[in-house]
Amino acid sequence: MNRATPKPAMFSKVSVKSQTVLPREVRAKLGVKPGDTLRYRLTDDGVLIDKAPNDGDDPFATFSEWSSEADEKAYAKL
Repeated sequence: MNRATPKPAMFSKVSVKSQTVLPREVRAKLGVKPGDTLRYRLTDDGVLIDKAPNDGDDPFATFSEWSSEADEKAYAKL
């Protein structure tokens, strides 16, 4: 009988700033590198994490003048 061998679980801690390090295997599987954006989607079974589509898919990416910290705060509750 051929059973699929479960892959070992990987863990990372969350810092006091709510930061964590993605394990090497996860970074490799997602193809992420410094500066990339991750997308988190809540499901009934847990959380799905994947690499967010690149800025070429974002129709507002060209409006960089609206991406300051002040703008982020102003539009945070919308």
